[in-house]
Amino acid sequence: MSFVQDLQKVLKENIREYGMFIALFVIIAFFGFTTDGIFVSARNISNLLNQTGYIAVLGVGMTLVIVIRHIDLSVGFLAGFLGAIAAIAMEFWGLPVWVVIPLTLVLGTFAGAITAFLVAKMNIPAFVATLAGWLIYRGAILVVTESTGTIIISNDAFNAIGNGYIPDLPFLANFMPGTHKLTILLGIIATILYVISAIRDRNAKKSYDFEVLPQEIFALQLVFVSALFVGITWLLSGYNGLSWTLVVVLVVTIIYDFVANKTVLGRHIYAVGGNPDAAELSGIDVSKITYAVFMSMGALTALSGILFASRLQSATTTAGTLFELDAIAAAFVGGVSVSGGVGKVTGAIVGALVMMSLTNGMNLMGIGISYQYIVRGAVLVAAVIFDVATRNQGK
Repeated sequence: MSFVQDLQKVLKENIREYGMFIALFVIIAFFGFTTDGIFVSARNISNLLNQTGYIAVLGVGMTLVIVIRHIDLSVGFLAGFLGAIAAIAMEFWGLPVWVVIPLTLVLGTFAGAITAFLVAKMNIPAFVATLAGWLIYRGAILVVTESTGTIIISNDAFNAIGNGYIPDLPFLANFMPGTHKLTILLGIIATILYVISAIRDRNAKKSYDFEVLPQEIFALQLVFVSALFVGITWLLSGYNGLSWTLVVVLVVTIIYDFVANKTVLGRHIYAVGGNPDAAELSGIDVSKITYAVFMSMGALTALSGILFASRLQSATTTAGTLFELDAIAAAFVGGVSVSGGVGKVTGAIVGALVMMSLTNGMNLMGIGISYQYIVRGAVLVAAVIFDVATRNQGK
C-alpha cells in the first residue's frame, strides 16, 4: 500500500480525532489571511490562549460529564459565584492568596458533590438538578455582590494567575535578546518528551499485537506535532513567553488526560458512559463514578472562576454568564459524543480553541456580536451533525 493510500485510510478511520484539528487549522489560516496577519501575531495568539483558559478548564470537566451521559448547566454561575467568594475572602476577610485558592477549590468540589448526590442518590435528571443550581448560583452572586457591586481585586499574586507570565532565565538575558528563553527551553523539552512518549506507546501496542499507524504516517505525525510545539513556543517567546494561565491549562490537561487514559478510574468512566447497566453488572459502582466526575467538575469550575476573576482583576455580578454553554460547545466541538462513552480531554482544549478563535477572529474583522452568535451556533450544530454521521457510518 502506498503512502497516499495509507494516509487516506488513517484519516478516514480517525476522522473524529483529526477533524477538529483540521477545523482549527482552517480557522487560523482564514483569519490570518482576512486580518492581514494580525490574528497570528505573537501578541494576539498569547491573548487568545489567555482568553481560552477559563473555558478550556471547564471544557475538560464537561467532557467527562457528557461522557457519562449527563450534563451540568450550573458551572457558569458557580464559577462566577466562587470567583466572587475568592475576591471577598481576599479583599474583605484579609485571607492570603495561598489560603483562598485551596478554599475556593474545596467549595467547588463540595458544590459538585451536592449535584452528584441529587443525580446519583435522588435520581433527579442532571438537566433538572443543574438547572436548579444555575438559578441558585445566579442568585448567590447577586447576594454576595449586592452591597458592593463590582469587587476590585488588589492582590498582585492572585491577579498574576490570569495576567502574568513565567519569569525568564536571568543568566541568559544577553542571549537572543527579545525572546523568552525559558519558554523556548520548555518547548524543546515538551517536544522531546512527546516524541519519547509516542514511540514508547507505539512499541507497547506492537508488543500486544495492537494495530498501530504505518511507520511513514507515524513519522509524519511526530514531525508535524513537534513542529507545532516548537512553532507555538517560538511564537510565544517573542511576546512575554508562557502565561501562568496557559501553564494552569497545560497542567490540568496532562493530569486529566493521564487519569482518563492510564488509570482504572478513567476506564470505569468510559465504561459507564458506554453502557451504565452493563458497567453496573460488571461490578463498577456507577454512583461512585458519578460522584467522582461531578466533584471533579466542581473543582474545575472553581479553578475557572479563579482564572476569570484573576484575568478581570475583579468579581462582577454578571461573571459566569454563558460559561456553561461555551464549555458544552467546546466539549462537542472537541469530539465528545452526544450519546456518551466517547470523548477526549485534549479534544475539549481544541474545541475551546476553535470557539474562542472564532470569537477572536470575528472581533478583529469587526463583525457584529449578533452574527458572531449565529456563526458559533452553526459550528456547534455542524459538530453534532458530524458526530451523528460518523457514529452511523461506524455502525
